[in-house]
Amino acid sequence: MRILVVEDEPLVADAVAHWLRGDAHAVDVVHDGGAALERIDVNDYDVVVLDRDLPVVHGDDVCRALAGRGGETRVLMLTASADVADRVSGLSLGADDYLPKPFAFAELSARVTALGRRARPATPPILHRGGIRLDPHRREVYRDGRYVPLSRKEFAVLAELLRADGAPVSAEQLLEKAWDENADPFTHSIRMIILKLRRKLGEPPIVLTDPGVGYRVP
Repeated sequence: MRILVVEDEPLVADAVAHWLRGDAHAVDVVHDGGAALERIDVNDYDVVVLDRDLPVVHGDDVCRALAGRGGETRVLMLTASADVADRVSGLSLGADDYLPKPFAFAELSARVTALGRRARPATPPILHRGGIRLDPHRREVYRDGRYVPLSRKEFAVLAELLRADGAPVSAEQLLEKAWDENADPFTHSIRMIILKLRRKLGEPPIVLTDPGVGYRVP
C-alpha cells in the first residue's frame, strides 16, 4: 500500500515509517498538517496515519479535508489522549480508526492493514494465480510449491500484479503503490524489479509485458 505518516515528532514518525516499510508498504512522512495537505493533493494514498495535535494545520482540519474529498483513503488517527470522548470526537471528524499513544507497532501495523483492505476492493487473504501463492501477512511467496525469496520491493510489486487479477498494471500504477515519493520516475527501477522477479520466479515466464500498457500475471 501507499501510506502517508503525519507526525510532528521525528523519532516517532521515523519509527512508524520503518515498521510499515518492513511490511513492504511505500511510506511517505511529513511533520505538519500543511505539508500533509500538500501531499494528499498530489498522491493517492491508501491509508493516512494522522497525529491529531499537529503544527501549521491541526490534525482535525486535515481529517475534515480528507473526509470532504470522498474517495477511498482511510485515516488512522493517533493521539496522546486516551479519553473516550476524545476518540468519539476524532471518529466524528471522519477518521476510520483511532489509536492512543503509546501504542504497540504490531497493533498499528494490524490496524493499517485492516484499513487498507477497506480502501481497496476485497481480495482474499492469500493471493493465488498461475501457480503463485503469495501470503501478504507472512510475506511469503511460493511458485508451484517452491519457496521464492523476494526483497520487500519485489514482494510489493508482485502483490500489486496479483491483485489486478490478470489485468495489466502500468508502470505509473506500480510507482504509485510500491514506491514512496523519493522514487525517480526516470530511472529503470520498475524494469529492474520486473527482471529480478522473472529470474526468481523461474520458467516458464509468469510476469508478462503488454507493450505500451504495463505488466500482468495471466
